[in-house]
Amino acid sequence: MEPGFILLLLAVLLSYIYAFVGGFTDAANAIATSVGSRALSPMTAVLMAGVLEILGALTGTAVALTIGKGIVALDLISLSTVVAALMGTMVWSLFTYYLAIPVSETHGLIGAVVGAALAMAGTGVVLWAGLAKVLIAMVASPLLGFAGGAVLMYGIYFCCSSGPARKMTLIFKNLQRFSAAFMAFSHGRNDAQKPMGILVMALALHFGWKDPTVPVWVILSIGLTAGLGVACGGWRIIKTLGMKLAPLAPEQGFAAETSAACGLQLASMFGIPVSTTQIITSSIVGAGVARRFSSVRWGIALDIVLSWILTLPATVALGWLFMKLFGSIFSG
Repeated sequence: MEPGFILLLLAVLLSYIYAFVGGFTDAANAIATSVGSRALSPMTAVLMAGVLEILGALTGTAVALTIGKGIVALDLISLSTVVAALMGTMVWSLFTYYLAIPVSETHGLIGAVVGAALAMAGTGVVLWAGLAKVLIAMVASPLLGFAGGAVLMYGIYFCCSSGPARKMTLIFKNLQRFSAAFMAFSHGRNDAQKPMGILVMALALHFGWKDPTVPVWVILSIGLTAGLGVACGGWRIIKTLGMKLAPLAPEQGFAAETSAACGLQLASMFGIPVSTTQIITSSIVGAGVARRFSSVRWGIALDIVLSWILTLPATVALGWLFMKLFGSIFSG
């Protein structure tokens, strides 16, 4: 069997494993607040999120194409680069999952792709315009998530403060079921497209596609795989976001999920891969601060922010190291 075909099989297999791992570790982004506020039972939440993840993945390919051809020049890399990038990002994802720290799968994948490409072709391989969109979103999305969660929460308090507490809790518990569904759908629309993009990159490199598109079978199969990952549920991260970061009432969960989902929908429309972890975490913090500043466990929040800062350099380094390893293996 030729080395090129072996690499293709490995890249395809790892793309599906990455889709499952991404869904598994990122399940908290879609359902943590609804579980934490007890609007949904854990099992109902993960099953609902798994189905809506698949449906969200079917609604567009702009993010997938940004990943697949907008970050590095395809004519300067090889299938070894794709394999190295997938290995690098999954090692980081599983390591941080073990520590129960929610990190950005988006920045992990992009960092590993850039690191592997740099190891193969140097700085000329990076498409800086595409990478700049991601870096801007990295800074902007947590700020917008925090502001959106806080503003929506203040609006809820302003409009509903005179209502009976028990009735308001029941209303927002029901509303949060819809916001949780919206968040899961939006998560699928943005996050499930990332493994689609890396799989398209592998196919384009092997078959010589000059202007890659996303085949329907890739959309369906990756969406299903990511949905299965979400349905299995990343319970360690769910506990961190939904129960430890801030105590969540149904109205806070509704505010955080609605704010985060709107941000994801906007980014997906423009083909910008953003971190759902950043958006939902910052929205939770914003909603928590609107209730009471001291309700947020700032030590946990700072640990999460530190992981965001470390993700890009760590995955660049991992992608670079795996590229050196695979490059030496398949070059002889």
